[in-house]
Amino acid sequence: MEGSRRQGARGRRAGVFARRHRRDWRQSARHAIWPRRGWRRTLAYIWKRIVRLSASPHAVAAGVAAGALASFTPFIGLHFLLAFLIAFLIRANMLAAALGTAIGNPLTFPLIWASTYEVGRWILSGGADHIAHPADAMTPAGTGVLAEGLFQAGIERLWPVLKPMLVGSVPLGVLAAVVTYAAVYPAVRGFQARRRDRLSRHRVALRPVTGHEGAPS
Repeated sequence: MEGSRRQGARGRRAGVFARRHRRDWRQSARHAIWPRRGWRRTLAYIWKRIVRLSASPHAVAAGVAAGALASFTPFIGLHFLLAFLIAFLIRANMLAAALGTAIGNPLTFPLIWASTYEVGRWILSGGADHIAHPADAMTPAGTGVLAEGLFQAGIERLWPVLKPMLVGSVPLGVLAAVVTYAAVYPAVRGFQARRRDRLSRHRVALRPVTGHEGAPS
């Protein structure tokens, strides 16, 4: 009797925390492109997580900058690993690096890809006549190559597009990292200073009052 009641309680608890409706792949893809809370609230939440990290302002800002640099590379699916590697090399905060990869998202990727490609074409201007244009990807053949993916299609088929994007991602990624560091560092430093000030005032308020007031004569 008691065992059945325990099992019933466990079942009710599992029912409370279980997802009522399972997401199919279409819903997951839609939420990846457009979060349920919207990109504005999602990015605001990420920003709050960044400034509240318990690390030095330099470590946090450098980590976010590492994530920004990794997001400018054309290697989709490897941005986290690249951000962690860069953060490890510059001794930055790993969690900040992971949060920094949010700079590359479905809203910014088209601009990032187009800009890195054009800058890469400009840098590689000596062989520009042999570099494919992004519009070629809209043809049936180009669409098929992109749909197959990097490993299925083969690096040699995607290299004419990946090469200028990779070259262009270096200067633009470094620029984005510098701008990100310059924006994050003072924000984290200011938040930590205000938090220390609040904690200091709280400790002073809790400190017992000492002195001669109320002392017996």
